[in-house]
Amino acid sequence: MSKSKTYKPKVVFAFVEAGMGHIAPERSIADAFEKKYGKYTRVVRSHFFSESGKKPLIRFEKMLCNNVRMYNRMPFYGYLSLSVMHLLGPQACSELIMNFIPHANKYATEYVDELKADMFLSTHWATAYYVANSDSKPINVSYVPDVEIIPLCCYPNDMTLVSAKSGYDSALKHYPKRFNKDNLALVPFAIRKEAFSVPLDKNANRKALGLDENCFTVVLFDGGYGIGKMGKVAELLAKSDMNITVVPVCGKNVKLYEKLKAVTPSPSVDFRVLGFTDRILEYLGAADLFMGKSGASSVAEPCFFGVPEIITSYATQMEQHNAHYYIDHVGNALAIFNPKKAAEKVRFFYDNPQELEKLAEKARAHHDNSGAEQTADIMWELLKKKFPELAEEEKKQAQAEKSAPKSK
Repeated sequence: MSKSKTYKPKVVFAFVEAGMGHIAPERSIADAFEKKYGKYTRVVRSHFFSESGKKPLIRFEKMLCNNVRMYNRMPFYGYLSLSVMHLLGPQACSELIMNFIPHANKYATEYVDELKADMFLSTHWATAYYVANSDSKPINVSYVPDVEIIPLCCYPNDMTLVSAKSGYDSALKHYPKRFNKDNLALVPFAIRKEAFSVPLDKNANRKALGLDENCFTVVLFDGGYGIGKMGKVAELLAKSDMNITVVPVCGKNVKLYEKLKAVTPSPSVDFRVLGFTDRILEYLGAADLFMGKSGASSVAEPCFFGVPEIITSYATQMEQHNAHYYIDHVGNALAIFNPKKAAEKVRFFYDNPQELEKLAEKARAHHDNSGAEQTADIMWELLKKKFPELAEEEKKQAQAEKSAPKSK
């Protein structure tokens, strides 16, 4: 039911840190929604766990981060965890995890009600679970950054969005009681808006970054926590005799950053070691080749810039599915887990640029399958069903813009 003709629905974007792959897509969706529909709504970006000030919630988010780090350090643990989730199913698995930190579940569902939202957008299963179990029951929308929808993301809500056709088809097939064409949607991957302002010209990006415009450039990135095989591969490339630029981006991994900064590269290698940088998109746009683990954004963003990928690790079945989407469906990637063999493949592409170009063509063909606008549009349609007056406001706004005099 609508509340009043002047009421602006409150839309909360709940940010959760459990690996940076949940944050970047959600920020992209929030930006797109606010740009298109901010005039009709109240958009709130909530750092759900930390802003509450409740110690159990802060501890819960810390637990999520620690688990992601553990998955990357010990992939067996990641695979085992996902296998247990599939065995238990969405309901039992969610309730089990929610009890790991005493009182977190209680405080979180209460905080959902305190926010007094009309709609929640989550990219992490936990906040979607809290919304579903709250008393206020706002419209509950989940965007799944990964290719496949895991059991924890199958908890009932109003709409689930996924960016890969394989993941969409799999959800309908394996969870027919949960998903149907009314509560599951296929949308483009939510590339962050900053990517659209980065040139697709490698040389322009290299010039802006102070890199050699004519030098073969390899960018390595193992997610925000910098845990994977990047260090070993980077060291091998640093010692090569190729005339290349090597850019390892260590993220929040300070130990790895310090270790790589201590490496003395061969004279032919421009070795640019970075920590956590807000210019990662420019570096990807400058790359001939990306190397790293297959987090959702980690593989989507190089593809957006037409960059071939060598995937050097994945920590869970989710990341395995991500990898094989780009290997098998997009066709711009391959997986090589042995650091020495991965470095040798770089040499192969260095000597055979025409082979690398075949992968680059596949990536460029996928470029237009990116952007958050369609997700924003679906959210807006759900809001209009609950608040029909929004459709009238939208119509009036469109008529006003149409009749407004055009500036010369």
